[in-house]
Amino acid sequence: MFQPRPPDAQSPHPGEWPTISVVVPTVNEAANLPYVLPRIPDWVHEVILVDGESTDGTVDVARVLLPSLRVIEQPRNGKGQALIAGITASTGEVVVTLDADGSADPAEIPAFVGALLSGADFAKGTRFVQGGGTTDMEWYRSTGNHGLKLLARALFGVRFSDLCYGYNAFWRDRVHQLALDCDGFEIETLMALRAVKAHHRITEVASFESPRVHGRSNLRTFRDGFRVLRTIVREWRLDMPVPPATVATEPDRVIVLDDVTLSAAS
Repeated sequence: MFQPRPPDAQSPHPGEWPTISVVVPTVNEAANLPYVLPRIPDWVHEVILVDGESTDGTVDVARVLLPSLRVIEQPRNGKGQALIAGITASTGEVVVTLDADGSADPAEIPAFVGALLSGADFAKGTRFVQGGGTTDMEWYRSTGNHGLKLLARALFGVRFSDLCYGYNAFWRDRVHQLALDCDGFEIETLMALRAVKAHHRITEVASFESPRVHGRSNLRTFRDGFRVLRTIVREWRLDMPVPPATVATEPDRVIVLDDVTLSAAS
């Protein structure tokens, strides 16, 4: 799937690591970027910041923190549009999507890439298996997330432990099969469900979500929850029945979807 690179002393697996693009969508995240950009491993091929008309100096701060950064402007409002623009502009063999608010740990990137190297097409972050967790989810968001997850399980025949999480990684040469076409936070759900429908091999990778460091989230629980619900129903109605996806295994970090074996209770 990729050509081995020459040995690199900074790479965790010299000669075996693919080139990696990290896509970071931003809207007024200047105060949070110092907790994110410097922690991205220096063996990453490129970091693409997709900015949504920030007014707080986000782009200037980002360029100071990471001079090699690529900056692009997203064409329309919404996280979905930001990720689609970043993925389209990426040049790495692997694409990793990473939030800019400090809630996701860039040190987990090797685990996601390792899942792909072990045979997965799509490495899906999850907060709800052993080794993962969250301290940034109110009870009503947790309840809604659980309900949406159960609906996706029932309609698509898969045992996702987490449906609405933005930390993901995938092979770039297969992303065109997902035909991504949404505007908002439902992009994570759309990616996962279309990976299922495209018969991609999906691995769930344990991830810990911390609270946003500064500022308020652009997520609106009920509005965006309804958009996720609409996405699930639409994707089910567009193409059914859908065969269960298969999943690579990694002890204590993933769940095996094809035989409904969980590494931790969900």
